[in-house]
Amino acid sequence: MAGRGDASIGEFDTVIVGAGSAGCVLANRLSADPDQRVCLLEAGGKDRYIWIHIPIGYLYTQNNPRTDWCFKTEAEAGLNGRALNYPRGRVLGGCSSINGMIYMRGQARDYDHWRQLGNPGWAWDDVLPAFTRAEDFYQGADEAHGAGGEWRVEDMRLSWEILEAFREAAAEAGIPGTDDFNRGDNEGCGYFHVNQKRGVRWNTAKAFLRPVMNRPNLTVLTHAQATRIRFDGRRAVGIEFRGKGGAAYVAARREVILAGGAIGSPQLLQLSGIGPGDLLRDFGIPLVHELAGVGGNLQDHLQMRLIFKVANTKTMNERANSLVGRIGMGLEYFLFRRGPLTMAPSQLGAFAKSDPALETPNLQYHVQPLSLDRFGEPLHPFPAFTASVANLRPESRGRVRIVSPDPFAAPSIKPNYLSTEADRKVAAAAIRLTRRIAAAPALARFEPREFKPGEAFQSDDELVKAAGDIGTTIFHPVGTAKMGDDALAVVDARLRVRGIEALRVVDASVMPTITSGNTAAPTMMIAEKAAEMIREDRRG
Repeated sequence: MAGRGDASIGEFDTVIVGAGSAGCVLANRLSADPDQRVCLLEAGGKDRYIWIHIPIGYLYTQNNPRTDWCFKTEAEAGLNGRALNYPRGRVLGGCSSINGMIYMRGQARDYDHWRQLGNPGWAWDDVLPAFTRAEDFYQGADEAHGAGGEWRVEDMRLSWEILEAFREAAAEAGIPGTDDFNRGDNEGCGYFHVNQKRGVRWNTAKAFLRPVMNRPNLTVLTHAQATRIRFDGRRAVGIEFRGKGGAAYVAARREVILAGGAIGSPQLLQLSGIGPGDLLRDFGIPLVHELAGVGGNLQDHLQMRLIFKVANTKTMNERANSLVGRIGMGLEYFLFRRGPLTMAPSQLGAFAKSDPALETPNLQYHVQPLSLDRFGEPLHPFPAFTASVANLRPESRGRVRIVSPDPFAAPSIKPNYLSTEADRKVAAAAIRLTRRIAAAPALARFEPREFKPGEAFQSDDELVKAAGDIGTTIFHPVGTAKMGDDALAVVDARLRVRGIEALRVVDASVMPTITSGNTAAPTMMIAEKAAEMIREDRRG
């Protein structure tokens, strides 16, 4: 671990740890004031890898140590003893460099609920301006969207017959069509909007960091892994890190901001002496301040990947398994920036209710014109589609904990999927709803046959077992340094670590409850709001 004799790279007003979805936004906004010197630390390298920029490249950036931390979960009882790969971006742009590029804000009720939990300033009407301020929506600005901002939002650049049929089948099953999931009520079935620019991934490094890299008051250090927050009493005064030249230290005159994500931020807090007292004492880490909630409250969306074989249509499986098909896809992309290489992992989405009595949808579908056992493995040799469905508001809560005082040791990640009766009930209902959609008349001409989990699973107990077999993360961990005013809250509504001076957490870990959809856009919104609050606090 770094010590007091480390090489110093100087003093800055603000030191930001993590150049991901939140960190790049923060660096841009805070360095806009020429009187504020900002240092941004990133453990990974620059985003020069070609597969970051070709949209389908997520197949090659996830579980690749060049771009991913390559974490794994503990074996999960709810997944019948399986452990999962748990991708987290380790490169400029963070998860925005390796994720599915889906632009999704969630529901207005998500943010209104945050306010009701004791977090003023975080209701839907409060956060909507932060979403639109940075947005560059391809259809232009209106009451729900912004134009001219840094964050490009476009439509899909390809279509599939089987997805059109699924959309019609969803309508027949009671899920209406929609053309925009981002107006506060995302109920319906339609195509996702994506963070791409003319068929190329648009990550936060391109959007927010590159345009300001020449600012004299902004310093960006890559291959610089934070190892400990340094304190003077209970005031954060800098970050110890391991860089290319060895152990080093950067001082923060005003503030340290953690933007390492729902895994990295609680890990660094615990390593630095902020967290559950018993855990820190077990590893001989001096306790700076006991906060029992650090690393707790982990929430994630577990998707159940139902696969249906089909006939009388073409899917991605046949093209990917054919040499001619692969050559054609490559030419289509490099000549026109169109075709399957522009694909997000999912093109068609749907938001539905597992129970009609619910106020808003609690299920999200990601529908794909392909099938495979798991990402990174070959597509199946038969035509098929995958209808993944996730419980948007899981009751299960997990945790992130260090396993050693060694800052380079991966933490223990235990999501505790399907650990509540309510979550198991929703999983069974979600599988049944998916089967109803597949059996609707609009899909009949394609003769869908359930391949996974298989029609043999029928009772509630059997469907819960099936959910454990086909369930996997959709990469949305949040909540491990939640904001609030209860005993397990880690930050207040202005994202300041409770009981500590000059330290904030600004990333998905501060969400008290998970948003109803993909979490990249909400994370950037949190950073946008945080930058605004930081400027206000400095003026005030």
